[in-house]
Amino acid sequence: MIVAASGAGHTPFMSYFMYILASKPRGTPYTGVTNDLARRVYEHKSKVGCRFTAKYGVSKLVSFEQFRDVNDAIRREKQVKRWRRDWKVDAIEGFNPKWDDLYLRFNH
Repeated sequence: MIVAASGAGHTPFMSYFMYILASKPRGTPYTGVTNDLARRVYEHKSKVGCRFTAKYGVSKLVSFEQFRDVNDAIRREKQVKRWRRDWKVDAIEGFNPKWDDLYLRFNH
C-alpha cells in the first residue's frame, strides 16, 4: 500500500504490516508480514501461498500493525511469534475484542 508521507514534496513511502490471522475467536493464530495487507489476506482466504493457513482454515484477520520500515515489521513479527498463546489472545482482544474479521474493512 502506498501512502503519502507528510512533509515537503509528499514523498510516497511503502507501508509494511505485521498481521495476525485466526481460525475463530481464540482459535489457531498465524502471524505474518506483508506490504499489501488486503492482497495477502485474500491469498490466505483463497488458500494460496501458505499451507498452514490452508490446512487449518486460518483466514480471519484479527489484528495488524503498520510500519514504514520492513525491518521493524519483521522484528515485530518475530517478537509476537515468541509470545505465549495467552499473550497473543490478550493482544488481539485489546485491539479487536469481538474477534471481527478486519479484512471486511478493506473489502466491502
